[in-house]
Amino acid sequence: MSGRFIVLEGIDGCGKTTQLLNLSRWLPKSGLMPKGARLHLTREPGGTALGVALRDLLLSPPEEEAPQPLAELMLYAADRAQHVSQLIQPLLNKGDWVLSDRFSGSTVAYQGYGRQLDIDVINELERIATGGLVPDLTFLLDLSVKESLLRRGEIVNDRIEAEGAEFLARVSLGFSDLANQRGWTVIPADPEPNVVTNFLKKELLQSFVDI
Repeated sequence: MSGRFIVLEGIDGCGKTTQLLNLSRWLPKSGLMPKGARLHLTREPGGTALGVALRDLLLSPPEEEAPQPLAELMLYAADRAQHVSQLIQPLLNKGDWVLSDRFSGSTVAYQGYGRQLDIDVINELERIATGGLVPDLTFLLDLSVKESLLRRGEIVNDRIEAEGAEFLARVSLGFSDLANQRGWTVIPADPEPNVVTNFLKKELLQSFVDI
C-alpha cells in the first residue's frame, strides 16, 4: 500500500511548525495510519543533506552572493527534485506517511506571485522536479498579512521574509488562488494553536477515515 503525503502551506507566521509538531504527536495514535506505517516529518527547502546546503544559499547567503530571482527559482527546484527522489517517494513506496512543511505550492506563491516570475515556467519546473507527485492533502493555514507581521515581531527575518509587506501580500494572494485552483483545505490560522490543531484533526479524519 502506498503511503500518504500531507503538506502544510501558508505565509510566514501562520503556525506551520507548531501544527507540524502537534500532528506528529497525534497521527501515529489516531487510528488513521495502517499498522507498520511510520510518520516522517520534513520541510522545504532543507529536507535532505543537499537541501540543507541549498537552504543556506537561499535564505542566508552572503549579501553580495544572494541569488537573483531566476537562480533562486532553480535552486528551489533542485531542492525539490532531491527531496522527492531521495526522501519522499521512497518513503511513500514503503507505505509510510510523510508530513511536510511546504512543498511546490510555496514556489508558485513566493517566486510566481511574490517575485512575479512566469507561472508557466514554474509549473513546468514543478512537473519535472516532482515527477508528477501530488500531495494527498494540502492544508493552507490562512493568516492575514497584518497578523503575520505582528506575530513575527522582533524575530530576525531571513532573506525572503525581509522582502516586506507588499511582497507578502502578493504571496498571500498566490496561496489563496492556489487553494481554489488545486482544491486545498483552508484552515483559519487566527485562533489559538490547539483550536487550529483540532480543525486539522477533523479534516484528516474526514479525508482518511476509510484507509
